Amino acid sequence: MTENDQKQLGNTLWAIADQLRGSMNADDFRDYMLSFLFLRYLSDNYEAAAKRELGADYPDPNAIGNGGRTPLSVWYADNPGDVVQFEQQMRRKAHYVIEPPYLWANIVHLARTQDGDLLDTLQRGFKYIEEQSFESHFQGLFSEINLASDKLGRDYAARNAKLATIITRIAEGLAGFSTDTDTLGDAYEYLIGQFAAGSGKKAGEFYTPQCISSILSAIVTLDSQDPSAGPRRSLGSVFDFACGSGSLLLNVRHRMKGAGGQIGRIYGQESNITTYNLARMNMLLHGVKDTEFEIHHGDSLANDWDWLRETNPAKKPAFDAVVANPPFSYRWEPKDATSQDPRFKNHGVAPKSAADFAFLLHGLHYLKDDGVMAIILPHGVLFRGGKEAAIRRKLLDDGHIDTVIGLPANLFYSTGIPVCILVLKKCKKPDDVLFINAAEEFVKGKRQNHLSDAHIAKIVDTYRQRPEEGIERYARRVPMQEIIDNDYNLNISRYVSTAEPEKEIDLAAVHADLVTIEKEVTEARVRHNAFLMELGLPPLP
Repeated sequence: MTENDQKQLGNTLWAIADQLRGSMNADDFRDYMLSFLFLRYLSDNYEAAAKRELGADYPDPNAIGNGGRTPLSVWYADNPGDVVQFEQQMRRKAHYVIEPPYLWANIVHLARTQDGDLLDTLQRGFKYIEEQSFESHFQGLFSEINLASDKLGRDYAARNAKLATIITRIAEGLAGFSTDTDTLGDAYEYLIGQFAAGSGKKAGEFYTPQCISSILSAIVTLDSQDPSAGPRRSLGSVFDFACGSGSLLLNVRHRMKGAGGQIGRIYGQESNITTYNLARMNMLLHGVKDTEFEIHHGDSLANDWDWLRETNPAKKPAFDAVVANPPFSYRWEPKDATSQDPRFKNHGVAPKSAADFAFLLHGLHYLKDDGVMAIILPHGVLFRGGKEAAIRRKLLDDGHIDTVIGLPANLFYSTGIPVCILVLKKCKKPDDVLFINAAEEFVKGKRQNHLSDAHIAKIVDTYRQRPEEGIERYARRVPMQEIIDNDYNLNISRYVSTAEPEKEIDLAAVHADLVTIEKEVTEARVRHNAFLMELGLPPLP
């Protein structure tokens, strides 16, 4: 599917959403729209796998007619004794099962015929997918979709009719497009972006712009100790402790696969229940098997994921790569015992007013010794004083801060402030910090600015090559002693200014020009006075 087709599909679905949501706010309608898109993907993928499994026994769709029956529903009815064995095979090969009544084709048929059982069937289907479809239980996957909401209708019949209209229109919109993983995955990401654009500051809870996500994923998939060597061949694990809808994790996976590499298990954590559900759907919709990822619903700052709190150093989880776009300058409440928390014990506790360094230290704690971490933070972490200055100093003294990348303003839906990317390593080799000042390189947009492919490539290539001589007004390797002399201040403009240097003034040349100009003025005055005398007028002084 071409990029133009992908955009057209996204626009088609967004137009349907914009038209049908009525009085429902964008955030609520988003959950319905994305869930139905998810169900469509699961159904199509499952039916394709069933067709391969059954081969010649798969009923001919053309012979079934238009009575609402699907090939699988016919096969189930004709082969009741083989269903258990068939589903066991499907769990091994497709990694999940969906019974025929809950497949998208049947849901669409109920919607088109305005069947009064549509709403109840959807409720049963969502519960089945949460509890029985996968080996892993996805409890609460559809918890944000309230099929009994008054926003859908005042009574059961009205809600059923509203759902029928929404599902029918979505089915019509999808009819002319491919339904492979990449296509529906891209459509899902596009819709998340569109809903983010209309959600203001709330968008920061679940959406990282693709251009920024691309930079982070490129950095952590390069060889951690020698980026100039190129991409890693394998990445055992990647962790995002503020994963939102999971786009960053998926970008890492996509980049590894695209470069012919292998990626192991994907881990994420998200405190917002809505975006936690979005992330789980997003993983499955992009073809990540339920055995290949784990997303935990919980608070990273409280470290409430039991698995992460392993006290035995030999068993403590550690990741090859850590990526994150945590909430900026989030207010938090560290407890009395926080200073003894192993995440903060060596570097200090971030102030209540800004948890930026608390998030950073959380991720660094779970990074492998030869791993790499890339995190998006506000510029304040580079120069703020107090407790943050002490943490920054310790990180620099320990050699953990590898690269500081300054990005343009207004790249996010949630804030217009410029942000930076910090790249951290536990076993950094060079005794300097690479500064990249990309603040002035962007494409201006109506709502948000964005980075072109060329801008992204320049940032990544500069990080990869780490040029000894630097790049004028763009990048420079700064020795640690210079940073120490600047009292550990990492303000990017101190080391790499984008300002154009003032041209040197040649005083002798300027003096010669002034002498010439004065001579020309004198000669012009003499000629002018001659004309005045001929006219009998007094000359100019």
